[in-house]
Amino acid sequence: VPERPTLGNTDYAFEMAISNIRYGEGVTKEIGMDLQNLGARRVCLMTDKNLSKLPPVNAVLNSLTKYGINFQIYDNVRVEPTDQSFLDAIQFARKGEFDAYVAVGGGSVIDTCKAANLYAASPSSEFLDYVNAPIGKGKSVTVPLKPLIAVPTTSGTGSETTGVAIFDFKELKVKTGIASRAIKPTLGIIDPLHTLSMPERIVANSGFDVLCHALESYTALPYNERSPCPSNPIDRPAYQGSNPVSDVWALHALRIVAKYLKRAIRNPDDREARANMHLASAFAGIGFGNAGVHLCHGMSYPISGLVKTYKPKDYNVDHSLVPHGLSVVLTSPAVFAFTAQIHPERHLEAAEILGADIRTARIKDAGLILADTLRKFLFDLNVDDGLAAIGYSKADIPALVKGTLPQERVTKLSPRPQTEEDLSALFEASMKLY
Repeated sequence: VPERPTLGNTDYAFEMAISNIRYGEGVTKEIGMDLQNLGARRVCLMTDKNLSKLPPVNAVLNSLTKYGINFQIYDNVRVEPTDQSFLDAIQFARKGEFDAYVAVGGGSVIDTCKAANLYAASPSSEFLDYVNAPIGKGKSVTVPLKPLIAVPTTSGTGSETTGVAIFDFKELKVKTGIASRAIKPTLGIIDPLHTLSMPERIVANSGFDVLCHALESYTALPYNERSPCPSNPIDRPAYQGSNPVSDVWALHALRIVAKYLKRAIRNPDDREARANMHLASAFAGIGFGNAGVHLCHGMSYPISGLVKTYKPKDYNVDHSLVPHGLSVVLTSPAVFAFTAQIHPERHLEAAEILGADIRTARIKDAGLILADTLRKFLFDLNVDDGLAAIGYSKADIPALVKGTLPQERVTKLSPRPQTEEDLSALFEASMKLY
């Protein structure tokens, strides 16, 4: 595969895989019926300690109880999960012998539940077997998994549509994950009522993740320039490079972000804006879940993994953390100024969607125009002034670069290849934004 030679063994095809998704105000009440329809007898409900007291979990519990579903709750999910927090959830899932899973929360909860489902279905597997290479073995998933219904409560990760689960690998102080179409949820329940309990900064940081998902997947290396071409379709990665189908979803998500993100952050009662951002999260998830992301995400993993003392506003956690969306967006002006040499017209189009006037723009200035547009966007939303504002200095750059190097699964999807020196320069340029 294929018979005709491909240039430098690049791929010649892409595959579109997404979860079923159901959208509507109050649609969470249908979950009990869904589980009945699946014939589920023992259900694992996963969430985190904060959410377990909030309306979204309550809505799920009411539905499960109403339809007589037998379930056990695991509410020990860690916000920004680690290998150890994944292992704790996996142990719970293996003991419970569940035949279906429900994840209620943000990306941390949904990703933890994907991992628990995978390793419970593959009890003889070692943890690193399915973790992305080069940190883990990156084995293909061939075992059948149980149904998983994901109920996102944030508007950011799009995890309800993707086959990706991200965690902090503590030993290496770096984020990595598991990526396989086989672990994507069976159904994503997108209920905009759940976004009404999100505090302002969580709305902002979640929205920045949507913004970067859309920008990175739209500007990623095209699928037919990615190598190697798999010898078997099961080995074609979830992140395949930009393609005509993912482009549609990425651009649409970007337009919604441009129109509604500021409104959703500034006014918690703006139901229209919050509902649209909840949908945009899924749209961008469908785009990047098949195209992939590149440098903003690759560089964000060490920014999160090496956190020192930063504790963000509106996050009720007992540990230092850089929220994922914030760690991603802080490098975005530098990254897109760097990548715009390749496909500048895409970068210019993105800048225009985000509000730039490009009528007299020169194509060679596309990167600077998009970078300036992003800076203005972030400044308007009171985002921390670069990596220095969250506790990093120039002395940390070698460690940040070292943490980015293993992220080849995403960094190789950058349209422009990068050296260690390039990465150092990008981190340096991201120390201060304004």
